[in-house]
Amino acid sequence: MARWTLALAALLLLAGSLRAQTAERAPPASANGAGEVLAQATPAAGTADHERLAPVAQAIRLTGPIDVDGELDEPIWQSAPAVTRFFQREPNQGSPATQPTEVRFLYDDETLYIGARMFDSLGADGVVGRLARRDSDPPGDRLTITFDTFLDHLGQTQFTVNPTETRVDAYGPGGSNLDFSWNPVWNAEAEIDSLGWTAELAIPFAQLRFPRGAEQTWGLQIEREVSRLNEFQVFSFWTLDQQGGPSRYGHLTGLEIPNASPNRLELLPYVVAQLETKAEVDAFDPFAQDREQDYRVGADLKYLLTSNLTVSATVNPDFGQAEVDPAVVNLTAFETFFPEKREFFIEGSGLFSYGGLWCFTCSNISSMDLLFTRRIGRTPQGGNLAFQGADYADVPDATTILGAAKLTGRTRSGTSLGILGAVTERELAATETLEGERSEAEVEPLTGYLAARAQHDLRNGDLQIGGIVTSVTRSFDDPDLEDLIPSHAEAFGADAELWWADHTYHYLGNAAISNVAGDPDAMRRIQESSARYFQRPDREHGSNGLFTDRYDPTLEAIRGWAMYHRVAKEAGAWRWESSLAARSPGFEINDLGFQTRTDWLWLHGNIQRRWTEPTSKYRYLQVNVGAQNRTNWDGDLEERQLHFSVYSELPNYWEISQFNLIRPSAFDPRATRGGPVVKSPGHGFHSLYMATDSRKRFVASIEPTYTWIEEGYREYALFLNFTFKPASNISLSLGPYFEHGESSAQYVTTVTDATAEVFYGSRYVFSDLDQNTFSMDTRLDWTFTPTMSLELFLQPFFSSNDFSRFKEFSEPRTLDKLVYGEDMGTIALNEGVYAVDPDAAGPAATFTFDDPNFSFASLRGNLVYRWEYVPGSTLFVVWTQDRNNELAEGDFDLGRDVDDLFGTGSDNVFLVKLTYWLGI
Repeated sequence: MARWTLALAALLLLAGSLRAQTAERAPPASANGAGEVLAQATPAAGTADHERLAPVAQAIRLTGPIDVDGELDEPIWQSAPAVTRFFQREPNQGSPATQPTEVRFLYDDETLYIGARMFDSLGADGVVGRLARRDSDPPGDRLTITFDTFLDHLGQTQFTVNPTETRVDAYGPGGSNLDFSWNPVWNAEAEIDSLGWTAELAIPFAQLRFPRGAEQTWGLQIEREVSRLNEFQVFSFWTLDQQGGPSRYGHLTGLEIPNASPNRLELLPYVVAQLETKAEVDAFDPFAQDREQDYRVGADLKYLLTSNLTVSATVNPDFGQAEVDPAVVNLTAFETFFPEKREFFIEGSGLFSYGGLWCFTCSNISSMDLLFTRRIGRTPQGGNLAFQGADYADVPDATTILGAAKLTGRTRSGTSLGILGAVTERELAATETLEGERSEAEVEPLTGYLAARAQHDLRNGDLQIGGIVTSVTRSFDDPDLEDLIPSHAEAFGADAELWWADHTYHYLGNAAISNVAGDPDAMRRIQESSARYFQRPDREHGSNGLFTDRYDPTLEAIRGWAMYHRVAKEAGAWRWESSLAARSPGFEINDLGFQTRTDWLWLHGNIQRRWTEPTSKYRYLQVNVGAQNRTNWDGDLEERQLHFSVYSELPNYWEISQFNLIRPSAFDPRATRGGPVVKSPGHGFHSLYMATDSRKRFVASIEPTYTWIEEGYREYALFLNFTFKPASNISLSLGPYFEHGESSAQYVTTVTDATAEVFYGSRYVFSDLDQNTFSMDTRLDWTFTPTMSLELFLQPFFSSNDFSRFKEFSEPRTLDKLVYGEDMGTIALNEGVYAVDPDAAGPAATFTFDDPNFSFASLRGNLVYRWEYVPGSTLFVVWTQDRNNELAEGDFDLGRDVDDLFGTGSDNVFLVKLTYWLGI
């Protein structure tokens, strides 16, 4: 335990060192670190011919008290220079705004104040405001202020307010995606009056990140949406054919912040009380309880090392208010991906983003996710070990996170930093035999996680180069667990992004190498995993040099590499892109990253045409055509795809799109799950999507899909979504979904049989699968005030899976199959067990397997009440329910499954969590 404490201490020492280095590089208080020229009107960034000057707004120092009440009645608001020149981006791009807007900026030593008057020709009757929870961004009128505080033409710090005082805030430093989990402590008040509406914002400088130095010039964009006119007006304008963003922002000048480096500590202690009830428990299980109570305390903290570097930490974190994951039925060999929902790991995640994947249209491809923070605090990986020699076990649901810390920010020299360290507990499962003998089994080792990401900006933000390092280190007490999980894993990556020719052309590239080491049994499991199947008997390629590409059960380390490159034209009416990506067979990142498969080379390209000028038939039209191709290291074609899509926004603001793809038959090295390569049938996919105007009280969308499969099978689905807003503060959304799927080759089992010589001594049993799924995501958002809300998420889910016509492939590398009882041998079902004699009177032995038919039903959801009773401090009251039922029936009978589901008891969790924010 001591070494992990030292690791976290080292992280804090590194933070202190960076703070000292930043302080040494900081200019004197009288100098402007960004350059004096930026205080003037300068050519817009990225404008090739410098025809247009960047618009400039000026802030003035506040000389007296101000009351942030939304009234704007202090005289200084009238004396401050106003931003009044706005242009439409929609509906008539480039035209002057039809509704006047005035925005003014004031500041003192501690706070930036923004006052805005949004005029409306209909007065209060023209204002549309919906009350919603913070960061939910409801449709309606709104004002958005976005700063590029480092003037690096990359970063975005965004604040949005609407007429009901609903607030949205987001942070995207260094060109990363906007992070809406960022929740700074700031104030916004709004008023609706006879002229339209007003907004008054107070943003403490301590909540912002900006360079050292008294005089500041920031990038600035101001956006206003007038909902009833669907008018989107902007302070700094660029056309829809251009790449926009911070490189085209205007400037905010006049800021002189003498205390531009506040040392500020924010503490967020919490206390949690939790009650968990279970409907059914095993009466003989000594660990089973139908009612459990728990009390926890912990804390989060943030410390501003400088105005641009922050240390965040959490001790004994709790994430009970996070939304539950939806139910799924996964019949593949691959892990299901669920996104991160825990606030500590979401906030600032953009700084750690690596391996991004861009495409106009692409499918069946994934990005290089070297950091997947849901690995931290995961379900213990050795849960099955607890039952070795025991009849009962109390296995923890999740690994305890002892503590985690992050250093995030940006140095004055233009380097964005993100460093994350975490330590998780050694988890033990209490066990007991039928004879009453108790023991403990280690199910997850003491583990340390580290991720460090850096990006450096060059050429005014048009070029970014960066790198990432991730590391996982484990300490075992049980050799059986060490045989199961790697002892340590590392990954190293480098990336670059370049824009040129007025942000018309774009290059994105990244590459990484991985190393995983541990006991040979743990390495064998990785080699035999569904990501690579090194044990395939017909696998031709392979050698183990610097990188691993051959099956070897004695290996103690596995290494691999990955890369991705894309070049594209990203502006203008005609656009194109071309991509190349690869994963070597030995590339393995699942200890702290996420991947489902390796051993592939992918080529991809698209051509796109956009029409951005509205006509009588459409407001916007986009057509895309392209292709992609994937092969493995043996040269087998795994996928070839042609695709075509159309998207349009209609004059009534409805949306419609259509997508089509065709894939011919190809080789499938994973269908037999470690056996020889077979073929998958060709197929075509078609979808149509239509959605109504999102501004209306009732909004609907529909998306039917249809897939034809070469062997005569079919799949179809229907996605619906209905959103009803009965009042300005209530939104109800229903998302029913039905899917019917058919397959001629659903994997069932593998049987050893020496007579099956063509398949190297094994029989790979498949079946037809008829699968039907119905679910309905239900969401209710009821907002009482801008700081008090109630949210409901509920998902009924029903899936039936009917297996029939059991079969095997006639030989490797073919589509042909032989059905038991029809084309070969015999098959019989007796009391839920199939018996197969594959060659009737021949030498092959009869084998058996259980009838795989099943139906699964679940109902899960949670109800969350939030009240920010003082700024930064929140009360959560949470109710989570989960009930499920499984039957050995493969037919789809919704009435039966609903009755059975509600006849099953539910598991419930009731939680109360109180946090209190302290700014020290």
